[in-house]
Amino acid sequence: MKPQHLAWLAALATPALTLAQGSTTLYGIADAGVRHTAGMTAANAPSTASATSLASGVNNTSRFGFRGREELGGGLYALFNFETGLNIDSGSTANAKFFDRAAIVGLGGAWGQVTAGRQTNLLADAVSPVDAAGMRFASFNPNIATAALSSHGLGVEYGTAGSSSGSYRLDNALKYTGRFGPVTARAMYSFGENAGSTSAQSSAGAGLAYAAGDWTVSGAVQRFKTAGNLSLQAFTLGAAYQLGSVRLAANTARSEADTSTTARTEQRVQSAGATWSVTGAVDLTAAVYRLDRQRTGKREDGYTRALLFAEYKLSRRTKLYAELDRTQWRDGFQGAANRDRATGITTGVLHTF
Repeated sequence: MKPQHLAWLAALATPALTLAQGSTTLYGIADAGVRHTAGMTAANAPSTASATSLASGVNNTSRFGFRGREELGGGLYALFNFETGLNIDSGSTANAKFFDRAAIVGLGGAWGQVTAGRQTNLLADAVSPVDAAGMRFASFNPNIATAALSSHGLGVEYGTAGSSSGSYRLDNALKYTGRFGPVTARAMYSFGENAGSTSAQSSAGAGLAYAAGDWTVSGAVQRFKTAGNLSLQAFTLGAAYQLGSVRLAANTARSEADTSTTARTEQRVQSAGATWSVTGAVDLTAAVYRLDRQRTGKREDGYTRALLFAEYKLSRRTKLYAELDRTQWRDGFQGAANRDRATGITTGVLHTF
């Protein structure tokens, strides 16, 4: 961790402890597991070899953060949230930006909530309650990576993401969230802040969700611009249903991106899965994802990925887990030199605080 990051923590530690009795909370997740892969590297990229590693965040992304809320009277409140991703295996931050996961301040009331700063796009908000695997294994989950653009693989920065590999979170963003009975409405605008152009690198979107009884339905659309005004347009729509001790979930998503003035990439993700609460301590999750990719001048390719999770809760905050996955690449998606299938197995522990 860089010296300036340590200084941040030192400055925040005392007030966090002092304000813990009020409305400020220090929280986080620590997730580490031993993982073995065949046909993939330790970073889960297609490969000809096998690898064994200590992995961070296979079940849920390791992180820590601070969040707080102050009641201002008349139903009005102020809030903030700072959150950073962590690599438990190395002790490093997940990205170059220290508060890469969230850096927001906002106001809320009966009319809804407005937040400003670095925050998730609306595709991510919409996928979260209807993902087939319950948002597990973020770096490997196609709904997170491709549908919500965490690692879209397009090599271009869409919106103010701070990265050419993903747009899951955006800087300079305003987001409105309003909850009205079973309906949640969202709208977002991210300022591109490029000199001479108000549209370059901007992003705008809207989302809507319905949750009542055993049903949840959630969807969003969002458009992203590059600094050169190339466009990426994406949508996602899914549903989840609680059937006794089993949660069923399915989702469909699509994005169309201009990667240059003459090239375009379309990616589609279909998913379905279920989580069975076998007992109060044991959960089993199975999910299947299919990704199809079409690029200008190239044949369609993609892959199908299956995930299996078994979790045993040692306490309310601590669980052991085992994970199995299999990926079947199609039509050369993995690269000519690599195997057309890959498998992985992980066993680990997750603790929340």
